[in-house]
Amino acid sequence: MVAEGELLWEPSEEVVASAELTRYLRWLGRSGDYEEAWRWSVEHPAEFWTSVWDYFEVIGDRGDGPVLSGEMPGATWFTGSTLNYAENALRRTDGTALVFVSEDGARQELTWAELRDEVARVRAGLVKLGVGRGDRVAAYLPNIPQAVIACLATASLGAIWSAGSPDFGVPSIVDRFKQIEPKVLIAVDGYHYNGRSYDRSAAVNEIAAQLPSLRATVWIPYLAAADEGRAPQQAEPARGHTSETPHGEVIGWEGLRAEKGPLEFERVPFDHPLWILYSSGTTGLPKPIVHGHGGIVLEHLKSLSFHQDLREGDVFFWYTTTGWMMWNYLIGALLVGATPVLYDGSATHPSPAALWRIAASEGVTYFGVGAPYIMASLKAGIHPDGLDRLRGVGSTGSPLPPEGFAWVAAELPGVPIGSFSGGTDVCTGFVGATMLHAIRAGVIPCRSLGAKVEAYDPAGKPVVGEVGELVVTQPMPSMPVMFWNDPSGERYAESYFDVYPGVWRHGDWIKINEDGSCVIYGRSDSTLNRGGVRMGTSEFYRVVERFEEIADSLVIDTGQLGQEGRLLLYVSLAEGAELTESLERALCAALRTELSPRHVPNEIRVVPGIPRTLSGKKLEVPVRKILLGTPVEQAANPDAMANPEVLRHFTP
Repeated sequence: MVAEGELLWEPSEEVVASAELTRYLRWLGRSGDYEEAWRWSVEHPAEFWTSVWDYFEVIGDRGDGPVLSGEMPGATWFTGSTLNYAENALRRTDGTALVFVSEDGARQELTWAELRDEVARVRAGLVKLGVGRGDRVAAYLPNIPQAVIACLATASLGAIWSAGSPDFGVPSIVDRFKQIEPKVLIAVDGYHYNGRSYDRSAAVNEIAAQLPSLRATVWIPYLAAADEGRAPQQAEPARGHTSETPHGEVIGWEGLRAEKGPLEFERVPFDHPLWILYSSGTTGLPKPIVHGHGGIVLEHLKSLSFHQDLREGDVFFWYTTTGWMMWNYLIGALLVGATPVLYDGSATHPSPAALWRIAASEGVTYFGVGAPYIMASLKAGIHPDGLDRLRGVGSTGSPLPPEGFAWVAAELPGVPIGSFSGGTDVCTGFVGATMLHAIRAGVIPCRSLGAKVEAYDPAGKPVVGEVGELVVTQPMPSMPVMFWNDPSGERYAESYFDVYPGVWRHGDWIKINEDGSCVIYGRSDSTLNRGGVRMGTSEFYRVVERFEEIADSLVIDTGQLGQEGRLLLYVSLAEGAELTESLERALCAALRTELSPRHVPNEIRVVPGIPRTLSGKKLEVPVRKILLGTPVEQAANPDAMANPEVLRHFTP
């Protein structure tokens, strides 16, 4: 075990001096005291966000309206301003803009000039299909260059982008796209994963059949082109794949980009919809979360530059699919002139070190993954090498235990590990790291600039040094401008403001320390409450998953208001391991010693896998519902899960 708070890394004077955040603070004429800068950013939000616009020389017309009007929910930013996300993302002209790597070894580079030309071509193709300002373009695509190109082309028109990964099931995609009535669907015939190819042509036809709003379906023959050894734009989809598409015309990617057109940008109001992201949809219809051009431009410029320390010439990798908000964050690297590395494939094929090898071969300067990959690397005994250009490692998706911090510090000496926590709701992190902060095991160094994050006790009062509800008490520009098809704003308000009026409640447990650092303890709606002692599930997993025999775990407290229930621990075993009596005793002893006697499970059950969302989050709440009597088919949407087949193993 590694002690929470153990010092692992401190920035040198050279690192601090060269940090993009230091340059910004100098430009402002402020000291290098981060907490002082953070307080200013949240106490004077209009001044702070105006400075971000000016510092990065955002392309657009700032207008003469107020920078911030109103309160949450319903605050508005930069009234009267106009800009376009794609215009800001495509402002560079020289060098490498984009790198793509596939699991099967394929690699492609696009220069800024080539990317701009491809965006112009696809833009012209979308115009020909009748796409204009406010129309929706839906994509069923893996993390490939065509996804970035189509997203930027859509944004350039003032149209609205929305994507789902081809590993999503048909009902899951239809639940998302049917809500937004897209005019065009762009889809692949299949994708690669874990050494196999998956044909999705029948799925695309099923999806298109349930979207009567479509004027066209654009096919990218991704698998067919790979089989022929050609780039996707050089192949046409097989006729059999497209014969059943019922709505509108059917064309190939080559047909969409066939005509060269001008690269123009429709400047739109600050809060004009840029893209629609979705909640997980595991327990109900996915919420269609709409973000605006201006909020995303400012937030991603701020976060990627000041918290990831990205700048022109950097190479940025984050393992993600198009169905997770980290894809939108990844391509935000274009805004700061950095090169995003796109990867389509498994994180562990052909070996558990696959992603570290990509980072080495591509000269990645900032490497980001979900926390489980770091813990899996630790357990697999991986020793990353060849990472001479690496300046930072990022972790998100779930709390990273102190042992994960320590493993990175030991294997990559001199490289800080920054854990970040935020969400799809704001397409960024509320809390994270900077190059000005020391790194301590299990601790997130700071609250993000412009994010007034606090911990609330049950009475709705801020607390320091105690675990409380993560809330945001001042608006941020990248908060949703609305939910789609929610004209009254009722669904939006219920999602974040139902507990504390006028205060955003995010649904996580957080402890904020005196120095502004913090620790995330997991979802507040899946709390362990034993004998009046509240605890986030992350502390439990930290103990259990330290055992080599345990591949994954899930803990559920079945207690209800006024009634203590059973504490059930589900474990998925490592290959060749067994749940012996001695292992059970060791697990219980560790939980008793390191947590409390109250947190020893009433029962330990072996399951073939732990249910997770498509973006990798453990499904604690749905399993708890099942254990309290909700039928499996009502507790979770299987099409929003990575492994729905395991749910049947979780029964009362």
